[in-house]
Amino acid sequence: MDDLEKGILIMFDESGALDDDLKKQAKLYCNSIKEKPSICRLCIEKLCFSNLVQVQFWCLQTLHEVIRTRYLTMTPDERHMIRGSVFSIVCLEDKNLTRVLEGPAFIKNKLAQVLITLIYFDYPLVWSSVFVDFFPHLNKGNVVIDMFCRVLNALDDELISLDYPRTQEELTVASRIKDAMRQQCVSQIVRAWYDIVSMYRNSDQELCTSVLDSMRRYISWIDIGLIVNDAFIPLLFDLILVGSLSDQLRGAAVRCLSAVVSKRMEPQSKLSLLQSLHISRVVRLVTENDDAELVSDVAALLTGYAVEALDCFKRINSEDAKGISMELLSEVLPSIFYVMKNFEVDSTFNIIQFLSGYVSILKSFSPLREKQLLHLGQILEVILVLIRYNQAYRANLDVMDKIGKEEEDRMVEFRKDLFVLLRTVGRVAPDVTQMFIRNSLASAVSRSSNSNVEEVEGALSLLYALGESISEEAMKTGSGLLSELVLMLLSTKFPCHSNRPVALVYLETVTRYVKFIQDNTQYIPMVLAAFLDERGIHHSNINVSRRASYLFMRVVKLLKMKLVPFIETILQSLQDTVAQFTIMNYTAEELSGSEDGSHIFEAIGLLIGTEDVQPEKQSDYLSSLLSPLCQQVEALLINAKLLNVEEANAKIAVIQQIIMAINSLSKGFSERLVTASRPAIGLMFKQTLDVLLRVLVTFPKVEPLRNKVTSFIHRMVDTLGASVFPYLPKALEQLLEEIEPKQMVCFLLLLNQLICKFNTLVRDILEQIFPAVAERIFSVIPRNGLPSTGPDAITEEVRELQELQRTLYTFLHVITTHDLSPVFLVPKCKAYLDPVMQLLLFSSCNHKDILACVQIFIRLIKDWCAQPYEEKVPGFRSFVIEAFATNCCFYSVLDRSFEFHDANTFVLFGEIVLAQKVMYEKFGDDFLVHFVSKGLSSAQCPQDLAEQYRQKLQSGDLKALKSFYQSVVENLRLQQNGSLVFR
Repeated sequence: MDDLEKGILIMFDESGALDDDLKKQAKLYCNSIKEKPSICRLCIEKLCFSNLVQVQFWCLQTLHEVIRTRYLTMTPDERHMIRGSVFSIVCLEDKNLTRVLEGPAFIKNKLAQVLITLIYFDYPLVWSSVFVDFFPHLNKGNVVIDMFCRVLNALDDELISLDYPRTQEELTVASRIKDAMRQQCVSQIVRAWYDIVSMYRNSDQELCTSVLDSMRRYISWIDIGLIVNDAFIPLLFDLILVGSLSDQLRGAAVRCLSAVVSKRMEPQSKLSLLQSLHISRVVRLVTENDDAELVSDVAALLTGYAVEALDCFKRINSEDAKGISMELLSEVLPSIFYVMKNFEVDSTFNIIQFLSGYVSILKSFSPLREKQLLHLGQILEVILVLIRYNQAYRANLDVMDKIGKEEEDRMVEFRKDLFVLLRTVGRVAPDVTQMFIRNSLASAVSRSSNSNVEEVEGALSLLYALGESISEEAMKTGSGLLSELVLMLLSTKFPCHSNRPVALVYLETVTRYVKFIQDNTQYIPMVLAAFLDERGIHHSNINVSRRASYLFMRVVKLLKMKLVPFIETILQSLQDTVAQFTIMNYTAEELSGSEDGSHIFEAIGLLIGTEDVQPEKQSDYLSSLLSPLCQQVEALLINAKLLNVEEANAKIAVIQQIIMAINSLSKGFSERLVTASRPAIGLMFKQTLDVLLRVLVTFPKVEPLRNKVTSFIHRMVDTLGASVFPYLPKALEQLLEEIEPKQMVCFLLLLNQLICKFNTLVRDILEQIFPAVAERIFSVIPRNGLPSTGPDAITEEVRELQELQRTLYTFLHVITTHDLSPVFLVPKCKAYLDPVMQLLLFSSCNHKDILACVQIFIRLIKDWCAQPYEEKVPGFRSFVIEAFATNCCFYSVLDRSFEFHDANTFVLFGEIVLAQKVMYEKFGDDFLVHFVSKGLSSAQCPQDLAEQYRQKLQSGDLKALKSFYQSVVENLRLQQNGSLVFR
């Protein structure tokens, strides 16, 4: 063993016994050998004499690399030597070379790859005989035949197949090679395939399988007549239908037929080809064979055949040809349906896409023929089978563990295309579809037991999915079998209702069809029972009962007026649920925030909040709910500050739930009802607000509680209207206590709501709290804004501050646009005017939240400078002219980061131009002279352009001014680069 071989063995060692430094040294040594001019000759010698697999692989790998990178720079003699040597090894011209061809598959594949690299450069111009020279060597037996197949496979993988991305150069070379092969040797290759398979079919089926798998790759681009003839097609069918042959060989023959079927050609020629195959010969294989892989291959063949027949139907106008296409389809569809129902096949997605296409063309048939109706029924059977869960996952889905969640997510995705197919069938044959679903449900009911959970869930899922394609009118009238289906749904209690997936899809389906109940109120008691008994809100599974609460709330929204007579019954049924809600603590891990159980209170609020309920009863209903909840909060707050952390957390969790419940309950009550028609109701909510504000006193720093109370205040602003005012100072004061930046965002949003709803009525409140708000904000945000950071440097803290800054601008914008700018001028607020102006100016000039900032300046100019030369706010006029006008309206726009092609920036540009117009209107020549001298002139803007700007500004035509000013800015940018001289 020489040093190179030792180095290769060390480099490829995977025992873990050798030192990493030694392996690195070995790699460096071997790489240095690669640089030698004689490396190709050295590699070929090693291949001829070394029995070490690692050495053989390194040599082949090196040859491949060197040929790929250096081949064109070698001398003709060197290239001839390499071609001859590699071909000798591939074709076993020297019996001493058998060590390579008898080695492992990865060695032979690498050898084939080396030969293909030579073909890439030299075929057909330099080495035109490479394929022809192969044929005499095939009689050496299976070793060379196997190598021949590997070379053809490598040619497809490396160059021809479009399954891999190709460069334009590779596409050109592939085209050159295919053209030469078609002209020179393809017919001989096909003859060799035929002879080898015929000769070895009984003695070496594995070799025949390899040959057919190679052949399959080439059918798409060679003359189809070489395969579709009286010799090859009978051979393929013979291989497929002879049961004594291996399933691998039969599958390879099936895949070749699939390639034949999918060969691109004119539709009339394709139809003739499909007819000539008499494909019905293979149909029995799907029912008589138990090898899943072979059945999958046959299914792919039949589907491909059906797809092509369907394509012929679409592309041929002849009625006779269309009839033939449909006959061919009918021939294979039953087998496709059988496979789909009884086997898991890789081509499921393709089959579903095909079936969708088939059903779509049936829209053009009116009326549908009996056989087509039969096919639609069979498609529905396929859908029902495929959407069923595997029974093995039943327990996982019921408890919804990790495996159950993964399986449900997978099935949700898998069902999407199936439900699209179902809805397509439903539109083409509504009666057939509804009858099928009815029978499926009836079958599930008749054999209902805990053993058919998946069948029941599947039937209900079909009914649910069907509802998506039913028109609103059909839904209301219950056309067809719909009314019968809804009645069956509502009147059925499945023994497997305790199963989570069954219970959930049942409730979802009832909710989907509730529009039918709107015009068929006799079914309301049945709907209520479905939600209020153990099938829904009283289900043993907490996830089901909480989902039922949410769905019940949606049902109440739809049927609200028609449920008034049932309020007593509903409230009585929900008594235990309402009580249980505030004593049980469900963590976020157990339930999603959107289904926390408070929806049941929203449903109750919607029911009792309508004016159709008598005032006395309404007060009683609301009092019976609010009083216990408020009493619980008061009890929980007693001595709460003395509790340990664990006890405090338990109380906090319950208080949170109570606040969510009250908040949800209040959604059913309108402002008009609680303030005008029934003020007693409003009083109850005011008392409740008073109680909940104490939560902030006891737990001022508990963020979830602050958020819940803030949310309730939002709700009360909408519900109580102006009557909430007496409570606002106390509420806002408590919310401001020890407030964090992140919490300040929520606080500002609340203030925005108050301003937008009450306008100037909140002026006194705003004057009281603005100093505290400004103090806290400017303690964390400097007047020159937050420092800019790259995306990678943004921490959670920085993100929170950025959000606060954006919300602050919105807050200031809301103040100014609701006639509240005088608030800034109140003595105790005036101290913060300068920091506010500096921050707005900084952001305006740095393209950061700038739109709102510019709009704020425009509004303040209008408010504080109503008359020319008026000095309502000392110093503001000069600040606007000298700082805002020049820096924001000119220099920031002149900067190339201000991108005119960006839609948002262009909107901003319009506001900047408007600001100039407003400043001219308010400040006259003072603004114009300063803007021209300090802005335009300082940027070397020609005097005539400055004069044109003055004229455009004075004309008052905003659109013309905007267009002209953009051209001025763009020309000045070019001038700065020295690439433009103004004309």
